[in-house]
Amino acid sequence: MERVTIDDFEDERLSVYRNLKDSTLAGKRGRFIVEGRGSLLILLSRSTYRPESILLSERTFSSMASELAALEPGCPVFVADRSILDRVVGFPIHRGCLAACLREQDDDPIALARQALLREPAPRLIVLEGLTNLDNVGLIFRNAMALGARAILLCAKSCDPLYRKAIRTSMGGSLCVPFARARDLVETLLQLRDLGYEVLAFDPGARSVELRSLQEARPGPSVLLFGTEGSGLSEAVLSVADRRVRIAMEPGVDSLNVGVAAGIGLSMLRSTQACSSDWKQEG
Repeated sequence: MERVTIDDFEDERLSVYRNLKDSTLAGKRGRFIVEGRGSLLILLSRSTYRPESILLSERTFSSMASELAALEPGCPVFVADRSILDRVVGFPIHRGCLAACLREQDDDPIALARQALLREPAPRLIVLEGLTNLDNVGLIFRNAMALGARAILLCAKSCDPLYRKAIRTSMGGSLCVPFARARDLVETLLQLRDLGYEVLAFDPGARSVELRSLQEARPGPSVLLFGTEGSGLSEAVLSVADRRVRIAMEPGVDSLNVGVAAGIGLSMLRSTQACSSDWKQEG
């Protein structure tokens, strides 16, 4: 482990951490930032992403000695006073623990779906259309990590799961749940159907069947399809769904938060097939 003490706010080695917008990191630098001890531990233990550098307070460095000892050579661990950390990053939410990571090449959505089928007979995938709220996307990744979704596929308009707020909300889920973007969501859904996936569109309308009615049937490979709150799924996407499903609610309530709905859907349709929790790492 290469420890480097930083005592100057202007140190050029900290430039990637200085108040950069997520879009700047993603576009010009091809990087993203991980904040917080919990997310860093998932990054080091369960993710295919590898840190380019790590920035810690002295206290956090001391408490993570065993985890940091397993770091691959070439990843410096910068250690700085907490006042420098807060000034560099611009906010204290990181709790003295950050990492800068290089982005990987985007995965292919159909390749992820095929990999899931090779690992288990009835995988669950999530597909998102038009989700631009970072909290909702992060919550869905957190649910996916906890409840066994094998991949998340996003439309071109959905927000980036590697934005800092999305990673925080996901509790590190977006670091270990595989994801990919679909250039043409309708075409991707049709290809998923050809692979044997049943596309289940979550829609509260009258044409939908109750989700709990599917539990006893133990569905095979399934895609859980969710749209943005308010307008919901587009008609083009709904038209290629095998079934529309709804979550039973009290009278007078028309919908749930999309992240909550995804959690309920995954829990009720969770496959009984055992699968390793570090799926992304193995993949």
